[in-house]
Amino acid sequence: MNNLCTVPYLISDKFTPQCANGKPTAMADMIEMQLQLMNLSRFDIYWIHNVWDAPHWTEELAKYYEGRDDVPMLGVSNHNLSEIKQANDILKAHGLKLSAVQNHLSLINRSSEESGILDYCRENSITFFAYMVLEQGALSGKYDTQHPMPEGSARAETYNPVLDKLEVLNAELKRLADKYGVGPAQIPVAWAIAKGTLPIIGVTKVSHVEDAVKAANVTLTDEETTGLEKLADSLNLNVIRFWEKELPV
Repeated sequence: MNNLCTVPYLISDKFTPQCANGKPTAMADMIEMQLQLMNLSRFDIYWIHNVWDAPHWTEELAKYYEGRDDVPMLGVSNHNLSEIKQANDILKAHGLKLSAVQNHLSLINRSSEESGILDYCRENSITFFAYMVLEQGALSGKYDTQHPMPEGSARAETYNPVLDKLEVLNAELKRLADKYGVGPAQIPVAWAIAKGTLPIIGVTKVSHVEDAVKAANVTLTDEETTGLEKLADSLNLNVIRFWEKELPV
């Protein structure tokens, strides 16, 4: 446990526009409430959670941090390319910059790459945080047609009908995992790292953290990366979730 305590970490939180309740001071109120609840003096990263009235709230975020010496990385989540560019322009007008983008990205949802978001982030020194890299376990090797996800959940509704296709991709993940001496779930994470992104991995056990470290030590070849993408594309899956939108290409 002592060793874990020495590992560097970043603390982030989000402003959720739907919680503003029309208050003009909602941005400042939420940031300061969150800092107080966590007994912090500053965040390392602060996000606009979604695009609901996002230009207004990005402006409010910029006004809050303009001229301060405790500015965190400022980020947006679930934005398309034009919305990301708009957010960056708003922040720049206040002497700030967009430093982070958080979107759904996985082998079976590469819309952030295909729409040009990854390229824009690279060109503008913006860190792209990839969430749902494992598609809520669908790319972990844990589920197949004989072992579906528990019924009654949104993820079961999304993935169980296509487990026969996912078995094909998971078989290739297993083959590569065996080659590199890791578990199948580490290969999609290694793929996300190879794309120049920072994958967000949900962890509830020490072993999950250890597995993430193993994934970070796997370097896929260009041929393996391309092969995985071609195989995933051939399955013709659509896993855009209810809270997301199609990203224009």
